[in-house]
Amino acid sequence: MRSIHEGISITMIKLEHYDISTIDKQIAAWAFHCEKSIILRWLQTILISAIVFVSSSFASETSGAFDRILSTPGVVAFWDFSEAAGDKRLSKGGDQAHSLQEVNGPIERINLGPLSGYSARLTGGEWFYIPYSDLGDLNINGPDAQVSMVAFVKLDKALKTTIAGIWSEGTGAHDDSGTRQYALLLDMPAYGGARNVTPHISSEGGVTQRADGSKFPWCVDYAVNVSEVETGKWISVGFTYDGGYIKAYYNGAFEPRKLNPKADKREDPYFTTEVPGGADRGMNPYYHGRGIFRYDPNKKYDPPKIAPADFTVGARYAVGSFTKEAMQGDIGGLAVFNRALSDDEMLAIHASANLDRLN
Repeated sequence: MRSIHEGISITMIKLEHYDISTIDKQIAAWAFHCEKSIILRWLQTILISAIVFVSSSFASETSGAFDRILSTPGVVAFWDFSEAAGDKRLSKGGDQAHSLQEVNGPIERINLGPLSGYSARLTGGEWFYIPYSDLGDLNINGPDAQVSMVAFVKLDKALKTTIAGIWSEGTGAHDDSGTRQYALLLDMPAYGGARNVTPHISSEGGVTQRADGSKFPWCVDYAVNVSEVETGKWISVGFTYDGGYIKAYYNGAFEPRKLNPKADKREDPYFTTEVPGGADRGMNPYYHGRGIFRYDPNKKYDPPKIAPADFTVGARYAVGSFTKEAMQGDIGGLAVFNRALSDDEMLAIHASANLDRLN
């Protein structure tokens, strides 16, 4: 059934640019030269009626998704990736305009997507970014900061994948020069999270520090959902952070997950006892009550920090490269909010896209 759905979707997507009178003329010419013109005329009527009906239904569903996202309080930016290859992807909603620029473009526009009917095709060698200096209210940071993100993607692979965020790690393990803030990542297995949604929040910018000042080799502060991320079909992935807990979402659903220290490779006391009251941090939700890193250009960091991170989509600077953990697949929607959305809000945003019609 997949090929039928894709064919219908492509037809729906192109209708807004299609002159139905052209279809009518083409079929009429065909009928004129055919003895079975009456039957063809009947087929013509059915075809045009079906196209109009499907177009109307698709427009209604798209409008519902747009309305749901843009009417959700706290929206900072929403991209539907409807722009042509080579163009900046312009945000909708929010108080400020945010333009995603291509890196190693042009980035192909696909005539199939869950929101606008289009999506951007990423192959692992290109990505989008907004320079740090232009982040404006996307630069969410501070001890009391909150943030949420939802993305609609169809992945070719889900291994060590970057969706979006403000996240620069540096050259690899034990490199404490990073300028991490928040990021939606997939499949980060070092501390549990293989093939899962693994949203990260950093308060240090660099690697995570324990209460005694000792350091992990990486940032280890991330939540992990239950379901494995699927490839080859449209899904939504997302997270919320309320200043205390990170929550990972898959297809709009929050899946609670308790910490299993041994299985999750989180036996360090940082995970098991360094929480107010002596509780463990959990997995989903995951406790991280120290806020989001704020880069201070006047501060003398030890060790020195790399440049503050840009907002990137489809890649991040990690292990000394932007492409080693880059996304491969299609992205058809991305929204960032400056507050922690509720479980109901996250589920409603997912449901409004009606991804089943594309899968």
